[in-house]
Amino acid sequence: MKKVAVVDYGMGNLRSVTQAVVHAAAGSGVEVVWARTPQEVMDAERVVLPGQGGMRDCMRELNESGMFDAVMHAAAHKPLMGVCVGMQMLLDHSEELNTPCLGLIPGEVVKFDLAGQIQPDGSRYKVPQMGWNQVWQDATNGARHAVWGDVPDGSYFYFVHSYYTRPSDARHSAGVTDYGQRFSSAIARDNIFATQFHPEKSAEHGLALYRNFLHWNP
Repeated sequence: MKKVAVVDYGMGNLRSVTQAVVHAAAGSGVEVVWARTPQEVMDAERVVLPGQGGMRDCMRELNESGMFDAVMHAAAHKPLMGVCVGMQMLLDHSEELNTPCLGLIPGEVVKFDLAGQIQPDGSRYKVPQMGWNQVWQDATNGARHAVWGDVPDGSYFYFVHSYYTRPSDARHSAGVTDYGQRFSSAIARDNIFATQFHPEKSAEHGLALYRNFLHWNP
């Protein structure tokens, strides 16, 4: 049976992510593993890397949990999906406490600077961005990413974040969102796809993304 591992390194909304992936995998013949050991990650065919909280805490826990090498191996050899801080960790560096990240996709993680900016409804932009927002499927590479599948362009997803990714190469941007500025809300490179928003909190379109990832052959 094919296996997908949701990495438990002590940081992330593990229960809701795992339940969403289980729901997306129903009837597909894919076993979903809440991976608490590096071997479970190594044994899986594909990997979901969630993340929640501070970047420095996430990077520390990934190392101290023993999961670092297994995640890096997955990033080099099998489909990997990053979610929220799990997406931000993929880049080189975060402004948050000047934290080095995994360096899998060139770029940096920066904080929203929206002081004084006004939203279309007349209210001020707040940081963190918290709530539903649209994602436009970036086609800088000339084609929309396969993991989007039949998810309509401009669909709404659920966000909670104060920092956003700024990839060095625009070709690694797979989706963009407007929040006081346009930023990359999905990134991709080779066998890696990642979202700043939470698919597990994004109703049917979020489940569709997990379902598409489970059957994606990069």
